[in-house]
Amino acid sequence: MVSRQAEARRERTCALIVVGNEILSGKVRDTNAYFAVRELRGIGVALKRIVVVADELKTIAEEVRHCAARFEIVITSGGVGPTHDDVTVEAVADAFGRELVTDPQLQRIVDRHFPARAEAVRLKMALVPQGAVLNVGGEIAYPVVQLENVYMLPGIPQLFEDKLRALKDRFATDPYFMRAMYVNAAESTIAGQLSACLERFPDLMLGSYPTIGDAQYRVKVTLESKDRAYVDAAFDHLIGLMPEGAVVKTE
Repeated sequence: MVSRQAEARRERTCALIVVGNEILSGKVRDTNAYFAVRELRGIGVALKRIVVVADELKTIAEEVRHCAARFEIVITSGGVGPTHDDVTVEAVADAFGRELVTDPQLQRIVDRHFPARAEAVRLKMALVPQGAVLNVGGEIAYPVVQLENVYMLPGIPQLFEDKLRALKDRFATDPYFMRAMYVNAAESTIAGQLSACLERFPDLMLGSYPTIGDAQYRVKVTLESKDRAYVDAAFDHLIGLMPEGAVVKTE
C-alpha cells in the first residue's frame, strides 16, 4: 500500500502536442512549449514529452492516442480554429473512436461572441468529440474542450497562455524543490562527485549544465526533489564532495 506521504509526492506526468505546419516550416517560432514547461513545473507537473506534428488528421490522432495512454495529462496546442487546416478536434475524436457532435453550450458561446462570422464557421467552432466537456475560464470566451485526459488549447501564444493559466489549479500537485550550486571547474572534473551523490541519493533529479564565456562559473548544478529534506540533504552531501573552492555560489 502506498503511504499517504508518498501519494502526496506522486508525480503527475504530462505530454504536449504542438500542432502546426507553420512550426515545422519555420514560419512561426513556437513559444508555447517553453511557456508550458515553466508553468507546469511550477505546479509540480512533469512535462515528459513534447512533440511537434503537422496539420494532418491521422498524424495528430496517432500521437494523441499514444500520449493519452501513457501520460496523465495531454495538452494540444493549435488546430482548434475554424479554417481548413484546423483538424485537432476531429483528430482527438478519431483517437478515441468518437463522433463529432455539436455542443449546444458551445454553440451559444460561439453565436454570442462571434456573431459576424459565417454560419459554416460558427458551426465548425461548435463541434466537439462526443462525450467532451467544456472548461470555461480565463479572459478568452471560447472554452477549452476536454476529452478524457486530453485538453485542446489554441495555438496563438496569447490565447494558449491564457487558457493554460486558467487550467493550472486542476493540474497542480506536490511541488518540486530545487537547490543550485555554481561551480568554477570543468564538468569532467566533477563528474565523479555527481555520480557519487546519485549513488547516495538515487531518487534525486540531478542536472549539470556547462556554460561558456562566464567569468564567474563553468557549470551550474541543480538538485531537485518533491521532498525538501531529501534535496537539502543531497545538497549538503554534494557540497562536501566538491573540490575545495570550486563552488562559487549557491541557491
